[in-house]
Amino acid sequence: MTQSTPREKTVLTPFNVISGIIILIGVILTILRFAKGLGGVTNLDDNNPWGIWIGFDLMCGVALAAGGYVTCATCYIFGLKKFKCAVRPAILTAFLGYALVVFALNYDVGRPWRLPYPIFLSQGTSSVLFEVALCVFLYLTVLLLEFSPAAFEWLDWKRARHIIGKVSMVLVIFGIILSTLHQSSLGAIFLIVPSKLHPLWYSGYIAVYFFISSIFAGMSMVIFEHSLVARFLHDKIDKEHDIESQNVALGFGKAASFLMAGYLMIQVIGIAIDNDWKYLGTRWGLWFLVEMIGFVGLPAVVYAIGVRERNIKLIQRTAGWTVLGIILNRLNVSIIAFNWQLPLNQRYFPSFPEIMTTVFIITLGLVIFKFIATRMPILYAHPDYPDDH
Repeated sequence: MTQSTPREKTVLTPFNVISGIIILIGVILTILRFAKGLGGVTNLDDNNPWGIWIGFDLMCGVALAAGGYVTCATCYIFGLKKFKCAVRPAILTAFLGYALVVFALNYDVGRPWRLPYPIFLSQGTSSVLFEVALCVFLYLTVLLLEFSPAAFEWLDWKRARHIIGKVSMVLVIFGIILSTLHQSSLGAIFLIVPSKLHPLWYSGYIAVYFFISSIFAGMSMVIFEHSLVARFLHDKIDKEHDIESQNVALGFGKAASFLMAGYLMIQVIGIAIDNDWKYLGTRWGLWFLVEMIGFVGLPAVVYAIGVRERNIKLIQRTAGWTVLGIILNRLNVSIIAFNWQLPLNQRYFPSFPEIMTTVFIITLGLVIFKFIATRMPILYAHPDYPDDH
């Protein structure tokens, strides 16, 4: 375990000052949102009922939080124990990601006090949205339980820590099942809008696209996250975790390369099945090729080069590149290529309050992650539970 370091003598660090300003702005915008309603702070309308709070905060947030179920499956289901050091950071990131997704939904829903209705009072159990809502609700609960051992170790609640350890494998399996369901269902939601979503992004296989892309998104996020943690919270990482993180980068980088190549192939097959080749010669086709080649094909090749040369820095940079590609894909599906036939002046573009609210939510996640990671045994092994890290 790393030696505890003295607390900062001042709270006026650049991170704290900038975060404090953003959070203050976010609180003000939150008051305006609930005082004036959606129309007072957003550019949403009847043609564009879903904006950046769904396209980025939910779609991207859920995809990038996939590192939790991917890492747990790798370590506990496939038995690759060398990835164990990545489990707790991935679980923490997933837990915060899903919690902030639910938090962000309160901004987007017109009557946020009815957010629990789909879970407890919904009669439309055949709806894809119901399935997504139920799975996210249950998976967030599972993530809380999966994260709880770190909190119990920090609080020295040994009895609670022992009990939760007995059911950890059940939680892992249940969490993987739930993730498989809702990661794909987020794509299936768009099956009801064939006339609104551009044909290059619309497909009967869009649920499969979302699921496969969530896997390499989760792997890339785990690699990218550790590169940031190693830079800004290096004093909290013990030597064993620091060394094992290189194995994680090499293993996940190799797997992501294969998955991205396969994803690119099934995208081509999807275009062939739907006979959408004619769209590739348009401006939308050029933008689609930018996404597929620039943010899927090329990163897959660079990942492979990085793994072959055992270049950890190159793999980490490629992970950041891939994360941007996932964000681009989810925004293309939910916002950019949505309502593509409308005139430009009727297309949606987020307002400044919408953008700043999203920045506020991201900042809140970073502050909470830093608070937990600097206090709880997330990046190092607790001396009383060395085999559980």
